[in-house]
Amino acid sequence: MNNPTLRVMISDAEIDKRIHELGEKITEDYKDGDLVLVGILKGAFIFVADLARAINRPVRLDFMGISSYGKGKTTSGEVKVTKDLDASIEGANVIIVEDIVDTGVTLSYLIGQLHNRKPRSIRIAALLDKPDRRLRPVQVSYTGFTIPDEFVVGYGLDYAEDYRGLKDICILSDGAT
Repeated sequence: MNNPTLRVMISDAEIDKRIHELGEKITEDYKDGDLVLVGILKGAFIFVADLARAINRPVRLDFMGISSYGKGKTTSGEVKVTKDLDASIEGANVIIVEDIVDTGVTLSYLIGQLHNRKPRSIRIAALLDKPDRRLRPVQVSYTGFTIPDEFVVGYGLDYAEDYRGLKDICILSDGAT
């Protein structure tokens, strides 16, 4: 990408406010039973940390690495697990915490894999949702923001491993366009 440009789409203040709202809703929805947040690496690591602190009840954290992008801007369509859970989720309420849901290919694969481990329930929390890009049906129970089909970086989201540390969510575009 020659001379990339960044334009703020969602500010860090808007992100913080929305995460606290999601935390309140999750706290309300899960009054009892084990609650496990499964953060999807690497993109959701900042979101899952902030979300866990916004939930006012005990939660366990675990992580999975799932890859379907490689180093490009579009999904390869091939899903592979690069890091599995460290603990059992049997009988637990599980919330898969994703940075962004677009095609649904990765999440539909992951939900199938996790259902085999006999959790009490599985729901999805996504910081960003691009429903117009769906190839597979997935239901996002907790959505931070619904966004148009733009390539975004920041707040954990990357392009070729760059831009994860930005506080805001920004649209990344080629400076030549």
